[in-house]
Amino acid sequence: MKRFLSILLAVCVMASTALCAAELDKKTLKRLEKEKKEKLKEYKKQGWQLLGSTRTIDGTLMRHYEKLEKLGDDGREVSGIATSVKSKNNGKQIATNNACITYGQQAGSTLRGRVLSESNVNTTDPTTEFENFFQAYEREVEKEIKGEMEESFSIIRTNPDGTYEVQSYFIVSESAASKARMRALENSMRESEMARAHAEKISGFVQKAFE
Repeated sequence: MKRFLSILLAVCVMASTALCAAELDKKTLKRLEKEKKEKLKEYKKQGWQLLGSTRTIDGTLMRHYEKLEKLGDDGREVSGIATSVKSKNNGKQIATNNACITYGQQAGSTLRGRVLSESNVNTTDPTTEFENFFQAYEREVEKEIKGEMEESFSIIRTNPDGTYEVQSYFIVSESAASKARMRALENSMRESEMARAHAEKISGFVQKAFE
């Protein structure tokens, strides 16, 4: 009898835990659904439509949010834009390049801030070798990150003059992107003696996902 009661209690606890997990999941989906509806309303008001896909923008946007949610702190949304383009395909390519530039600038800015705050290096002069290194690092990240960016979706709208405006959205896993950032670091360090002198500390900053 005691064994039966113990088993029954264990089953009840497991069921309760499962219900809590299901409830948490429902809450998350409900929050994402709300975010999606707000964004869809914004897109419709501004005249945006999904580009290059037979799927609905409703389902595409929900999948986008779900992927970001699953990645958690490791996931980053990166977007790029192209304005006043005559070709849809050309607009998408420009938007993609713009997203790479945006990521590179964010990575460079974060690295610069960490080095300034945690290293005894004089980088106040914009003409210093270290500042040149930061700029080189940004350019290298722009080149290397493209292979790590997962395209999620693109939207398009027509301007009054008949040209197009395109926005492309990507999802980046920062843990996976750290390899691209390290390749960029190695490339940009080759010409910087000052950066090589602080290589160990800088490498540690670069390996981590930036905030």
